[in-house]
Amino acid sequence: MTQDKPSTTSPSVYEQLGGEPAIRRLVDRFYALMDELPEAYGVRRMHPESLAGSADSLFKFLSGWFGGPPLYIRERGHPRLRMRHAPYSVGTTERDEWLLCMHQALGELVADERLRAGVIQAFDDMATHLVNAGDSASSPCSAH
Repeated sequence: MTQDKPSTTSPSVYEQLGGEPAIRRLVDRFYALMDELPEAYGVRRMHPESLAGSADSLFKFLSGWFGGPPLYIRERGHPRLRMRHAPYSVGTTERDEWLLCMHQALGELVADERLRAGVIQAFDDMATHLVNAGDSASSPCSAH
């Protein structure tokens, strides 16, 4: 008899969230909230009328960012998030509106509190890194 060795690798966030179907649900709910919440009006105005392209890009980015298939990189190369968002004025208001939608979507769809808290922290850090307008644009936190 042989004994199976325990796995030394932890499941990725992608796997913990539920893979492709769960990432699609998260993205769909996120953009639905962006359309529904009046508090997200400013960040919604930064997007095209149809959110289909934005949703596709975010799904592909999150797939790889969470440890799943690197769909975005395969199609478009390195995300270079600061560069890709540079044409847009992203201040703390836009960041907070974006995060409001993402936090609510995660709260509705991710039951595991520890997993949700870790994902929220990662989104908070990333969103702050993208601030390029206003007082926070020159803070050490966003100058990475």
